[in-house]
Amino acid sequence: MFLYPAACDLDEELLELVTMVIVARNGDRTCKLRPYDQARCTLVYLRKHDTFEQLAAGFAISVATAWRYVNDTIGQLADLAPTLTEALTSHHADGYVLLDGTVAETDRVAAGGHFSGKIRHEGVNLQVVTAEEGKLLWISPALPGGTHDVKAAREHGIIEACAQLDLEILADKGYRGAGGTVITPVKRRPNTELPGKHKKSNRVHASLRAPVERTISRIKQWRIFRHARISPNKLTSAAAALLTLMIYT
Repeated sequence: MFLYPAACDLDEELLELVTMVIVARNGDRTCKLRPYDQARCTLVYLRKHDTFEQLAAGFAISVATAWRYVNDTIGQLADLAPTLTEALTSHHADGYVLLDGTVAETDRVAAGGHFSGKIRHEGVNLQVVTAEEGKLLWISPALPGGTHDVKAAREHGIIEACAQLDLEILADKGYRGAGGTVITPVKRRPNTELPGKHKKSNRVHASLRAPVERTISRIKQWRIFRHARISPNKLTSAAAALLTLMIYT
């Protein structure tokens, strides 16, 4: 745990990783903050989602400087994130991956289509792909929060990519009709009772999918994905930066 001056519940290992990325990209360039403190500033922003005014006061720099350090570092981390194909081909376990969608709330929306029925608020749709044990493999770019999960999965090419790699996808009922190698729970027909064997199948399916839900809970511990004060476009970079942080630590 490190201090900034308030406690931030992240390991020193993560702080060291971000510091090394900054040093590798910036070299010997003179800055108002050391790379170590630039890393702290960025991690505090992503984890606690403090305002730039709060960061500026905490690190004794201007608001403009805090904004530049944070956005530059997020961009550097996002550049290191794997593509979908890279993430899937690095997955050596045979059989399947887990897929689920989440909506990150945001209050800086100028365009339509961002209202999500899931959270009853404007936000962005993020698709999360994990290995069967819940290890994070990929987080998608942000789409408007009103986008249905199955449409988002198709737009990002997740279904096609997994079909080409012969990887089955375990997903919830929001992905019914997706095609490809997607497996969803058995649907009950109107005015009928689901047979016992199908109920058992759905229970097994739900238990196998549980790890991706836990991974999404870990993602939401980064408060920028709870109620962002930035544009939806910037959440794409933030999601890619978080992907880098989570897969390399």
